Amino acid sequence: MRKTLTALMALGLLAVPAAAHATPRPHAQETFRLPAPTGPHAIGERDIRLVDPVRDRELMISVWYPARPAGEPLTPYLSEKSAAVFDQGAAAMGVQRGQVDWTGVRTHAHAGARPEGRWPVVLYSPGWGSLRTLGTSTVEDLASRGYVVVTMDHTGEAPFVEFPGGRIVLGQSGDDLPAGLRTRVADARFVLDRLPTLAGLAPAMDLSRVGMFGHSFGGDTSAEITTEDPRVDAAADLDGWLAYDVNGHQPTRAGADGVTRPVLLMGSAGSTSDGQARSHLTSASWESLWEHTSGYKRDVTLPGAMHYSYTDLQSIVPQLDALPDVRKLRIGTIDPARSTAIQRVVIAGFFDRILKWR
Repeated sequence: MRKTLTALMALGLLAVPAAAHATPRPHAQETFRLPAPTGPHAIGERDIRLVDPVRDRELMISVWYPARPAGEPLTPYLSEKSAAVFDQGAAAMGVQRGQVDWTGVRTHAHAGARPEGRWPVVLYSPGWGSLRTLGTSTVEDLASRGYVVVTMDHTGEAPFVEFPGGRIVLGQSGDDLPAGLRTRVADARFVLDRLPTLAGLAPAMDLSRVGMFGHSFGGDTSAEITTEDPRVDAAADLDGWLAYDVNGHQPTRAGADGVTRPVLLMGSAGSTSDGQARSHLTSASWESLWEHTSGYKRDVTLPGAMHYSYTDLQSIVPQLDALPDVRKLRIGTIDPARSTAIQRVVIAGFFDRILKWR
């Protein structure tokens, strides 16, 4: 099981104190910018609370989409309340609490802007014990290229989730990954069920063309859902293990049996026990999926990248006065701009091929 989550996989936000408060901030705070989207479309964003009465479960999702802005403000990267909790895990990024002005950072999406056009839909799931926010850079870029991208937090497993009115629900630490994967797949399927009901957004979604991707366990979730839900046409796994152990000897269903849909695998050396870059040539579960998947598949490894190179940390950490050893552990030695550019091209190219027939 993932006993080394805090050191190897997580951001250090898994054990947030029950009464987390913002640490007093220094006079001169650092900040950062997310890389600008590369597609031709302006984008909008909306945060939505969903309630599943069958499972007595509530979720928060964000919808990112091509839009026609009319002066709406850019959405913040983190709200004030979320930033106060997020800052508790600052040490995992090599910075001190209060060092970074998380609330001053803006995304490139216009809050509540009017959608324009009709587009394929792609779901995003974050890593185990992580947050949908950390996929913002990739998500924005996909939306700017002509996709409706729906990101989700998995309540209870995520370190925290902010609901409307500023209500914060903290996560519960645990390592029952099989149960967690079942919950995640159910979350994603429920979100798909509800998308046609979203007022003002449903007409922008072409739900006959659906993909899913995610980082780490979110990538495992994306592969797994294709074994259960025929609505998902393609899956991209960004450095997920496809297993319940780091060496891939306890594979998920997708890892053991392969998938019947197109699949993209992107690996790094930051999620392996021996420091080898993860690929279908080095990981037992990736090899199994590869051998049992007869359809279109692609495996891309980024030399010099680490596990969190596949999140916003690839862009954030280099802009901060972060500890060098922490920077190397989280995002490796790959050039940050090159890493971001490659990921954007590969991920968008994969979904273009499958969902736009390019």
